[in-house]
Amino acid sequence: MPPLDAEALYAELRQGVRALLRPGGVLVGIWSGGAWLAERLQRDLGLAGAPGVISSTLHRDDFSERGLAAGTDPTQLPFAIDGRHIVLVDDVLYTGRTIRAVVNELFDFGRPASVQLAVLVDRGGRELPVAAAYAATRTELPAGQRLSLARDAAGRFHFAVEAEA
Repeated sequence: MPPLDAEALYAELRQGVRALLRPGGVLVGIWSGGAWLAERLQRDLGLAGAPGVISSTLHRDDFSERGLAAGTDPTQLPFAIDGRHIVLVDDVLYTGRTIRAVVNELFDFGRPASVQLAVLVDRGGRELPVAAAYAATRTELPAGQRLSLARDAAGRFHFAVEAEA
C-alpha cells in the first residue's frame, strides 16, 4: 500500500462534509480520530459552536472483553439531537462495529432527523451493513494491519500502519 497523505485526504473530506451538511446540521466526531477531524472541520468550515464528540465504548459488542478504555472521553453533545441532521465523522471505517455502537449511543440522546457518515478512509472489510455517505479514499490493508490517524503538536494529520493487537 502506498503511503496515504492524511492532509490531502483531509482537504477532500472537508469538501465532502461541506456537501453533506444541511442547514442547521451539526458535526459529531467519533472518539478519537473522528473527534480531531470534526474539531478541525468545525473551524475550517466556519461553523459556530463546538462539534459533538461521541464514544462507542458503552455500546460496543465486545464491552465485556474490553471494558472502559483508559483515556476515552465520554460523549459530549453540546446541542439537542432531536430533529437535527447529524454528520458523523470518523477517521477509518473498517468492520462497521464502531459505527453501530455510536449510532446506538446517539439515539440514547434523542432522535435525529438524519445521520450521515463521512470518513477519511474506507478500508473495506465490513462485517455489518454500514456504508459511508462520503469517504475521502478507499484502500485495502493486509489482514493483521491497522491504520491509525495521528496528529502532531501543530494539529497536522498523518497515518500510522500498525500490527493489530
